[in-house]
Amino acid sequence: MKVMNLVQAINDAMDIKLKDDKNVVVYGEDLGVEGGVFRVTEGLQVAHGANRVFDSPLAESGIAGTALGMAISGLKPVIEMQFDGFVYPAMNQILSHVSRFRNRTRGKYSVPMVIRIPYGGGINALEHHSESPEAYFGHTPGLKVVIPSTPYDAKGMLIAAIEDPDPVIYLEPKRIYRAIKQEVPTEKYLIPLDKAKVLQSGEQLTLIAYGAMIREAQRAIAIAKQQGYSIELIDLRSIWSIDRETIRNSVMKTGRALIVTEAPQSYGPAAELISIINEEAFLSLEAPPTRLTGLDTVIPLPLGEKYYMISPERIAAEIERLIKY
Repeated sequence: MKVMNLVQAINDAMDIKLKDDKNVVVYGEDLGVEGGVFRVTEGLQVAHGANRVFDSPLAESGIAGTALGMAISGLKPVIEMQFDGFVYPAMNQILSHVSRFRNRTRGKYSVPMVIRIPYGGGINALEHHSESPEAYFGHTPGLKVVIPSTPYDAKGMLIAAIEDPDPVIYLEPKRIYRAIKQEVPTEKYLIPLDKAKVLQSGEQLTLIAYGAMIREAQRAIAIAKQQGYSIELIDLRSIWSIDRETIRNSVMKTGRALIVTEAPQSYGPAAELISIINEEAFLSLEAPPTRLTGLDTVIPLPLGEKYYMISPERIAAEIERLIKY
């Protein structure tokens, strides 16, 4: 075991797979020599050589397109979009080709590639640096979409993503890159890409979150506990596919559900989760399933960002409202 933050755990996962599988290659903008903007790949080029870990041109569509070609030719590319908002030029490749290639070839070709994307707000960044694009990818057949919230999950889920035969969108909540440390096994291990995790058991309300919102949810639960409330917390982990069983079992027990996401509200992941709850646990509900999300607007620049981000106090207030419903 070794104490790691999210950056170190992700780096360790790639290091293990580069050693373990000669077909794995890692590349992206400023990723090789510099180790990326957030230094997530720092040291990997030195350890594995410039043929395995290298810089790409500043062309997101080209990065995704070349990775597709590599994947259907036997390699396992792990590519990085430098920031969440930079992925949009690559959407044509991802939506039109990467996600469809298995279906297009009737299973003849699989696409074992991972698209790593630092994502989310809370870092006082410029436009296109704080997006939450998970709904675009979760809505696209053929893609798996996962978001770790801890170093332990980050390592196990990335190794599983690299070994998966299908394309995986691996969203990394940059707000907590270095905010959380925990003991992580130094050896290889895998975490299933379609399984949510009950982080805390409770009786009165199910709180569902993922990524950086898990930490805010935990702080909110601490406030709620002082008020005498018992809250169950689920880390969704996977935007697609969604672990319906874990959600159903929890809401049937608690009778209430609150979904917290940073993404904009309309047509977002929270709406899909509410639909699942209504389909799977409607007769157990004691209050309407509720979402607490980002706003239907472009995330503000630094001076206004605090008005967009969801605080533990807002979550705690919504918990109390639903329990008293």
